Amino acid sequence: MFDLVIQDAEIFDGSGATPAHGDLGVTNGRIAAIGPKLGAARQTVKADGLALAPGIIDGHTHYDAQITWDPFVDPSPMLGVTTAVLGNCGFTIAPCRPADRDLTMRHLTHVEGMSLDALRAGIRWGFESFPQYLDMLQRQGVGPNVACFAGHSAIRTFVMGEEATERTATDAEITRMAALVREAMAAGAVGFASSTAEAHNGEGGTPMPSRLADDKELRALVRAMAEGGTGVYMLTKGSKTSIPYLEEIAVEARRPVVIAALFHSNTNPTAAFAWLGQVNEARRRGHPLVAQTSCCPLSMDFTFKSPYLFESMESWKPAMAAHGVDALKTVYRDPAWRAAVKNELLERRGRLVFNSEWDKLFVVEAARAENRTAEGSTIAELAQRANKDPFDCILDFALDENLGTMFVAQLLHNDDQAVGRILADPDTHISLSDAGAHLTFFCDAGFGLHLLGHWSRDLGVLDLPQAVHRLTGQPAKLFGIQNRGLLREGYAADLMLFDPKTVARGPKRRAHDLPSGAARLTTSGIGLHGVWVNGTRVADDKGFCADPKSRPGEVLRAFAA
Repeated sequence: MFDLVIQDAEIFDGSGATPAHGDLGVTNGRIAAIGPKLGAARQTVKADGLALAPGIIDGHTHYDAQITWDPFVDPSPMLGVTTAVLGNCGFTIAPCRPADRDLTMRHLTHVEGMSLDALRAGIRWGFESFPQYLDMLQRQGVGPNVACFAGHSAIRTFVMGEEATERTATDAEITRMAALVREAMAAGAVGFASSTAEAHNGEGGTPMPSRLADDKELRALVRAMAEGGTGVYMLTKGSKTSIPYLEEIAVEARRPVVIAALFHSNTNPTAAFAWLGQVNEARRRGHPLVAQTSCCPLSMDFTFKSPYLFESMESWKPAMAAHGVDALKTVYRDPAWRAAVKNELLERRGRLVFNSEWDKLFVVEAARAENRTAEGSTIAELAQRANKDPFDCILDFALDENLGTMFVAQLLHNDDQAVGRILADPDTHISLSDAGAHLTFFCDAGFGLHLLGHWSRDLGVLDLPQAVHRLTGQPAKLFGIQNRGLLREGYAADLMLFDPKTVARGPKRRAHDLPSGAARLTTSGIGLHGVWVNGTRVADDKGFCADPKSRPGEVLRAFAA
């Protein structure tokens, strides 16, 4: 007798093949049989023709902190995700000395848009080393399966302390960092992650530690990762890190290099395709580069208490160094500072997170009742009415509301025709949910449902078998995740049951449920009828349904070459 049989389903196996109609049986958390009219089971689910697929593998999350207090990493499992890859960009919380905990958390408040109060109240520091972190997760249990990168910034801070954000490393320090990478890989890291992106700044605008690494350090740490013949090098690249340089790294390490973040910009419309072309040329030479992209428009909710979209700018550093609303208001009123920002917006147009598209920046929620009529208006419209420069207009509006105005910016990846060309490339890695980070700015944890609904069903950019493959079988192979990502006998019963006619991500909403009562954006799934992790149901058509104490996921610690 099976533990579970899902009857009468259209079975998309994750390989990209044409679906087959039938039943799927589960025993002891594994797929035991796939075929017509399977036998009796302790639990039977009637699919009535719905689509059954492997669970989504989210390859770009930042749940490293949240998972210590929320093992189910809400909301990802309720959005079809059964495996999450943590530690992207190198922003991990392990290894971490007790003396560096507050420094680590203060970095995350800027680079990952997290509440410092929530981090201080929530993180459970039952570890110091990376192996101890994995051991702790294994002891406490996890809701979905998780794989964890060894993080460059955490390793650098562990070795160099506060100087990690100030200078290059000595040869002796590089040797110590390399030893920590080897230790992490031996303990079960999925690879090594880093960032050179200019937008990645810690508290006060200081660059995240990995941005201070020189070529010698970077190559030494990637080599250390690759010594055992497994591992993925993941990098969020800055403007000065070239694709040919990363191809050299891939050749030297003989390991895949996953490069984020490939976004289309309306103000620099050829850049993404030039980048993708270089990646594909390297692949044709047999060098395993992978461009990581999103299937969601990059939009961001923000107030001027923490306007992340501007923080990659050199001229913004005085604002990042200001603490408290009064100090920020002083900076925002300074005419010389305003002039410097306007000049940089003009000179670097097309190369920033925000590129002066004021017609795509809206007032979402005014803090004062008399300003509510502005809600829904663009800054371009408000500036025209007030006969002001748009940057002066948005700052004056925010200052008038004591920086309490909620704005939203539609930043990148919002041209469906151009984005569709990127998604149609069969070798791009569709991910970049950033789930667990930027909690007050956006929530793209439902990216997989958006791919299945908007891009597959509505626009036909990918047929449904291929869309499922890009979320399941393809990332499993990329990260070396064994016995997952496909519906095969003997594979883990990580499953997603959905209605192709209605599947979508729901509207975002604001919740105040983080530790210390801090706010976050979240969303629900539409057309999702069931999610199982290792054979245990964690979501149904109403959302989360698991016993919070069940924690059926596995901490993945062994990966294929």
